Parts: sequence; structure tokens; C-alpha cells
Amino acid sequence: MVCGGFACSRNALCALNVVYVLVGLLLIGVAAWGKGFGIVSSIHIIGGVIAVGFFLLLIAIVGLIGAIHHHQVMLFFYMIILGLVFVFQFGVSCSCLAINRSRQEGLFSSTWPILSNKTKTELEKNLDCCGLLNSTADFQTFQAEFGVCPAKCKTLLGKDPRAKCLTCGEKMLQHSDEALKILGGVGLFFSFTEILGVWLAMRYRNQKDPRANPSAFL
Repeated sequence: MVCGGFACSRNALCALNVVYVLVGLLLIGVAAWGKGFGIVSSIHIIGGVIAVGFFLLLIAIVGLIGAIHHHQVMLFFYMIILGLVFVFQFGVSCSCLAINRSRQEGLFSSTWPILSNKTKTELEKNLDCCGLLNSTADFQTFQAEFGVCPAKCKTLLGKDPRAKCLTCGEKMLQHSDEALKILGGVGLFFSFTEILGVWLAMRYRNQKDPRANPSAFL
């Protein structure tokens, strides 16, 4: 049977949603693993990743049920939701690829003051750094944060003349460029699979099931 047929459209849509199910389960599993082993301690990050995993899982289940039963209403809502997700994800992915170093510094500077002291302390311990950025504009704030910094590198400054304690901003900037490029690239890849899913659902929804009554309107 040619690939434009009813069975091919159904199988392709099912395969795409099986991939979404696996990705959703992977996100939930990675978040649970990171929390269990203490790699990520922020409940907001864990909750966000798990929420994204459940949302993707829910969309995939709707798509699977709609594809298996050729359910017009479920396929319609699947198309609408997947289209909205594509618009949002495409915009975020492009933003991740377009953001430069100065904008990253501005983002860190605007986010750091609203973090709780507990979150700042955990970041300083995990990254082995002190404060955000040692800039002249926020020098007094940096000095105050450096005084209560629990990082190991701070304790070595007086003992080892070669020791160096970087700021958390410098450490995050070292990896943020690469992380944003990877995040943007992966986001763009999945956004195009979502457009593929919308197109497959639209084509499959308008096809007639050869097993059904030929006189029935689908």
C-alpha cells in the first residue's frame, strides 16, 4: 500500500506519538532520578520537568487513541494543542539560539536577587562558587554575599595562594552558551516533529476508513 493511504497515515501518527510517550516518560524518570540522587534539589525545577513530561504524555495518549479509533474530535483537539505547543516551543527555541553573552548576564542579574537565600546557598555549594558577578555596580552586595558564602573554594583562599574562587555568574556563563545552543537545537527539532504531527493528523482525519461503511460520512 502506498504511503499516502489510510493505514500508512495511521501507523505514522501512532509511531510519532509512541516517540512522544517515550520522551515524556524519560523526562519524568530523569527528574525523579535527579531528585532521588540529590543532583537537582530545587523542587521548582523538578516540578517543572515532571509537569512537561506529564503534559507531553497526555498529548501523546490523546493522539494515540485518536489515531487508533480514527476519532474525529480527539484528532481535532490533538491538532489544535500540538499547533499551539509548536508556536510556543519554536519561539522559545529561537530565543535560546539568539541570546548572547551580555543578555545572559542581564538575565542572571535580574534573576539572582529574587532567589531565596536557601537556593543561593545550594547553588554556591554545588557549583563551588561565591556570589553572582563581582561588578562595580553591585560590589557591596557581592561583598556581603561573599562573606557568608559556604563554598569550599572560599576556605582554600587563605591556605593556598594558587587557589581561586570564581563567582557563580562566571561558572554559569562558562556552560550557558553551550547549554542554550543544545536546548535551542533540540527544541527546534521537536517543534518540526510537532508540525509533522499536525499535518499527519489533519490528513488522517480527512481520510475515510476502508473498513467502515462506504456510504457513511466521516
